[in-house]
Amino acid sequence: MIRIADLYAGIGGIRLGFEQAFGKENVDCVFTSEIDKHSVTTYSANFGEENIYGDIRKIKISASEIPDHDILLAGFPCQSFSVAGLKKGFNDERGQAFFEIERILKAKRPQVLLLENVPNLKSINNGEVFQLMLKHLKDLGYKVNYEILSGKDFGVPQNRRRLYIVGSLDHNKNFEFPKPTKIKTYVSDIIEKDVDETYCLSDYRWNHLRDNKIKEHTGFGGYKVWTGQERYVVTLRSGYAAHPENLLFETERNPRLLTERECARLQGFPDSFTVNAVSRNQAYKQLGNSVCVPVIKAIANQIKNIFFTEDC
Repeated sequence: MIRIADLYAGIGGIRLGFEQAFGKENVDCVFTSEIDKHSVTTYSANFGEENIYGDIRKIKISASEIPDHDILLAGFPCQSFSVAGLKKGFNDERGQAFFEIERILKAKRPQVLLLENVPNLKSINNGEVFQLMLKHLKDLGYKVNYEILSGKDFGVPQNRRRLYIVGSLDHNKNFEFPKPTKIKTYVSDIIEKDVDETYCLSDYRWNHLRDNKIKEHTGFGGYKVWTGQERYVVTLRSGYAAHPENLLFETERNPRLLTERECARLQGFPDSFTVNAVSRNQAYKQLGNSVCVPVIKAIANQIKNIFFTEDC
């Protein structure tokens, strides 16, 4: 049995990837922390309510009181480091999240850690922020590897590049990130049939998007309308409801938004995963903030095979 701690858990995408890799029956999540109440609703609907805490900065137990665990997982807040954000790094309150992770690592000494963030983390302040993070992890005794991987290389039709950091206290074993599976996928793989017209853009909104596309008013280069024949879409973002970068072509209607289920499929969540425990807009936000589960599963398989073969 592998014990995990799931920090900045969101809706549980990282946990799900580890459960898929190790087998759900072999994973015991002893501690979960998530600040957003709507994300907690979705997380609870899929994993139950046991061992879920709120904001890691405000929980009323010390780091030493957190249950022992073998693997620490954290998709910590990325807004401080993203191209879309203000790129303040550690000067932003959200950028301080790393030090909460460090505090728990120091107290609990899990054998392995996995951190996930945006690729831009490597370049903030000419790389100084990232190098400081690596130094802190190494000072705690962790041998660190990192790599940028994209969802489109692991079986989902989304070009979602993310930075993954794996650390281990065992310096005698060499971690290697998984190689891309190169499974061919198409946007059509995630499309639902007979989608309700409420997902279609109104005439006003469709005209507004077209009129303003050249201004790149979303901050991400406007929108794209996909027919379904393409290999992948652009990165799904948390602000999708307000700024839909990805739209689907409709023959007799205005282009439409992706449904919540289609967004979940873009992130590699199985259809058995509950996404409608919250409002549509909240679901879009949660899925845009989540992870590509197949990428996590591939990394988790590597972690299992290299560090935990005897435990599973």
